Amino acid sequence: MPPSRDRGLSRRAFTKAAVAIGGASALGACLDRGGIDVPQGPSELSGLPSGQHAWNKYLSTDEAGNTLGPRHRVLLSLDYPGDGPPADVDRTTLERALDGLDRAYERSNEGLAYTISYSPAYFERFEASLPDSVDLPEPKALSPFEEPVFDSPDAVIHLASDHGQVVLAAEEALFGEKSELNGVEMEASLAEVFERTDRRTGFVGDGLPAESQDVEGIPDDEPVPDDASLYMGFESGFSKNQASEDRVTIQEGPFADGTTQHVSKIRLRLDDWYGEQDHDDRVAEMFCPFHAEEGLVEGTGESLGDSSRIEECRGDLDEAAREHGRVGHSQKTAKAREDDSPIILRRDFDSTDENEAGLHFVSLQRGIGDFERTREAMNATEQTTNPAIRQRVNNGILEYTFVQRRGNFLVPPRKLRAFPPARPG
Repeated sequence: MPPSRDRGLSRRAFTKAAVAIGGASALGACLDRGGIDVPQGPSELSGLPSGQHAWNKYLSTDEAGNTLGPRHRVLLSLDYPGDGPPADVDRTTLERALDGLDRAYERSNEGLAYTISYSPAYFERFEASLPDSVDLPEPKALSPFEEPVFDSPDAVIHLASDHGQVVLAAEEALFGEKSELNGVEMEASLAEVFERTDRRTGFVGDGLPAESQDVEGIPDDEPVPDDASLYMGFESGFSKNQASEDRVTIQEGPFADGTTQHVSKIRLRLDDWYGEQDHDDRVAEMFCPFHAEEGLVEGTGESLGDSSRIEECRGDLDEAAREHGRVGHSQKTAKAREDDSPIILRRDFDSTDENEAGLHFVSLQRGIGDFERTREAMNATEQTTNPAIRQRVNNGILEYTFVQRRGNFLVPPRKLRAFPPARPG
């Protein structure tokens, strides 16, 4: 007999909580509830793609063909002790540790997808600067109303899997708490070369936000839909509204086949989102007022298929502002497209870190300038001349999101993932 729905929800909520706690005890508790069979990775690693961020062909898709991001996530911030460039012996140690992950788990939702990326502060260790083919500025505030803290760890590892115990076990093995991972001996540990300075966790996928809404920032009446994949109640990973992996890949120079990554930590305040806005109001502010008028978005938005259909929004932003006294989030960010295609690839996820509803916004783009253009389009600065639209009110979802931290990173190609120099070769 299959497990009841309540028991299934309880098990998923337990796993989410275990990932948030982390450590050997959390991993042990997951294993006590029953282990899972996870496919190992290849013994010969040369067949893996050159781009660390090349996940999509290994991930699951829904009925509409949208890529489904792995459900459980961990972001680990790392610092390399001392000054100056990393030693060659440390580069070898790091490569051996990452090779262990590749052999332990296949790259997939069922196994593990991951990247390691490096900040501008890391590359300041080298006398040479990054080549012109890499657009990696220091992070900065991207609206007049935000005052984020700027993150500058040397590196960030992003671990992702549908199985919470996989990301927990991978983290434990990377830092020397497990000598064997999924039947593969780990020959090196990141603890030999890095200090772990921050840990962020989260989740994405149908049902997980609803199970995790007893936190600050969400009304007490538990308004998050049972089938929502994110706290704000709508689908967001429509394939036609995401840049392709090729579009976000660096095309030339020594870091060709790599990409850049922006990571924001965002606090959500959804009392008014659910308390004052009805479904049509939320549709108007998440997508555009026309979508609400025409009833295009049913429930969480699965009715839209593989596209937000934002090209169907009637008129431009100025017209929406005049006619409706509000503009929509997707309607605004669509203004940053090139050749009618998005220029960033989102891999963000919700979080209950610090017992607050949050979003860890992870985006990939060929250069950080592409992210900055997209984010600045969200401000709709020109439309704030309309008295009904202010910097945060009636202006997409800005009223409900508060950026706390920002960081920019380079995701090198796989061959340069272990302590890359600023000027390889």
